[in-house]
Amino acid sequence: MNRIKPRVFFLFFLLLLITQLPLCGVALSGAPLTLHDAVCIGLEKSRTLEIARLDRAMADQKIRESWSDVLPHISVSSSFTRTLKPSVLLMPPNPIFPTGVLQTSFDNAARASIDLRQTLFDQSAFAGIRAAGIVRKMSEEAYRAAEANVVTDIKLAYFDVLISKEQLQLLEQSIARWEQSRKDTRAMFRQGVVADIDTLKAYLSVENLRPELMQAENRVASSMTRLKNVMGIPVDSSVSLGGKLVVSEASYPSDIAAAYREAVEARPELRQLNYQVQAEGEKVNAVRAEHFPLLSAFGKLESQTAFKDGTPLSDANWPTSSSVGLQLTMPLFTGFRISSRVEQARIGQLQTRTRYEELKANIRAEIELRVLNVKESQKRIEVQSKTISVAERNYNISQIRFKEGIGSRLELTDAELQLNKAKTNFLQAVYDNLVASTQLEKALGRREAQ
Repeated sequence: MNRIKPRVFFLFFLLLLITQLPLCGVALSGAPLTLHDAVCIGLEKSRTLEIARLDRAMADQKIRESWSDVLPHISVSSSFTRTLKPSVLLMPPNPIFPTGVLQTSFDNAARASIDLRQTLFDQSAFAGIRAAGIVRKMSEEAYRAAEANVVTDIKLAYFDVLISKEQLQLLEQSIARWEQSRKDTRAMFRQGVVADIDTLKAYLSVENLRPELMQAENRVASSMTRLKNVMGIPVDSSVSLGGKLVVSEASYPSDIAAAYREAVEARPELRQLNYQVQAEGEKVNAVRAEHFPLLSAFGKLESQTAFKDGTPLSDANWPTSSSVGLQLTMPLFTGFRISSRVEQARIGQLQTRTRYEELKANIRAEIELRVLNVKESQKRIEVQSKTISVAERNYNISQIRFKEGIGSRLELTDAELQLNKAKTNFLQAVYDNLVASTQLEKALGRREAQ
């Protein structure tokens, strides 16, 4: 026995340690977070998903509740009565009761009973059970839809942080180039190669970028705050990102019809509405079933007693009675209430079917838009990648020409602006490609790989 206790303690400690670890194996330890890490943490800590989980648990309880209409109902009741003034029965005076008053109650009375009721036939109850099962499936699809929204929000927020950091880096590089140009201009001014106005322009070129630098730094901080919020972690958490803006390598259907078919099969919103159509059908059946009879069985076991003061409870007489029976209820005329409710349920089902078809049409339009956005961003990436190399060569030539006194300050300024614009456009194209790919994944109903 003494040998077993340490092993049990060790296993208990190991189990406790495992339960404290995050499910995705990622902790906020200060290490750079990849996009997958951010999504994994968000799926665990998102308050939106927690609400969806609770809705799913609520659906489970509704299923249990629906079964209560066909399961036995057992109730126990008891009562005790103390007579303050006895009940009497008035009759004509006679030799036995000269006063004509007969006392009919005891000082104390008690009653205990057990009642049992079991539904034997109730079409409406069984339709309710089937509807509750469909509602459970609807809650599963609602959770998947919430999960897709959370994943998409985290990805977009993650990309916002990356592009804001990349834009800040581009601005810092531009300032560094202008700082170097200002130093070169001063040296050339001392040599009498350039005029004093060129040094002033170089100074203004640097200083005019300072406000943009502060705005870029603020965008990094604000985008990081939004990312923490959608991940469900405290905004004062220390988080650094390890990813970079790179073109999405995921493959998507090039044919819009194929993409639409994939979306129709996988989109949780469509599944949810489809289940709702089925639930509305069960609601029609449940209301229509009110025209049918309701058959139930019942039974009762009862014991009662009555005794005067001073009589021990154990000496009191406790006669017991029991009974069983069947009860049949058949509605004959309800003032058109049932038929009206049936039509209302049918109209509700038609409305849901119409919303289902409308959602399919919206998904078709959304798929086409997302596919076009992905293709357009890919084309811009190809164009801008070539433009950057040309802009860099143009800037290097302009810088050499300016140092040799051949080129002008205006030429160098224009080359710097063209280089910065080319890099910014390329960065924006990559960002747009990632955003478009993420939105297309959501439109297709694809789930995040865990």
